[in-house]
Amino acid sequence: MPLTINEQKKILQNANALDLTPVKLHPEEVDEQNLVTVLTPKFQNRFAVKYVLPKMENKFFKIKLDKLGSFVWLNLNGKNKVRELINISKEEFGEEIHPADERINKFLLQLFNNKLISFSEVNR
Repeated sequence: MPLTINEQKKILQNANALDLTPVKLHPEEVDEQNLVTVLTPKFQNRFAVKYVLPKMENKFFKIKLDKLGSFVWLNLNGKNKVRELINISKEEFGEEIHPADERINKFLLQLFNNKLISFSEVNR
């Protein structure tokens, strides 16, 4: 049985954030500038998916990310820990994203709270 969001948050509170491994829960589209649009289904309910969704022109909500968000998202490969994401982002953007650790942690927390990512440590 999957963990509830509260059980997941409890596990995450006891973990070192830098040692967590974020994983994507949704697909993306990438444009020619390497900017990401995350695609989240409009419906999860089986009835809506079966009867309403097929009649809709656009089946997804589209969440557009800026260049830092896109860079981080594209590096969510299920292997990179938060610490590694911060380091490669610093290498890519330098002082432009100062303080990198704070910004990336906040971004990943927003993604988690909006159910766009999870962490492999809570999916065991």
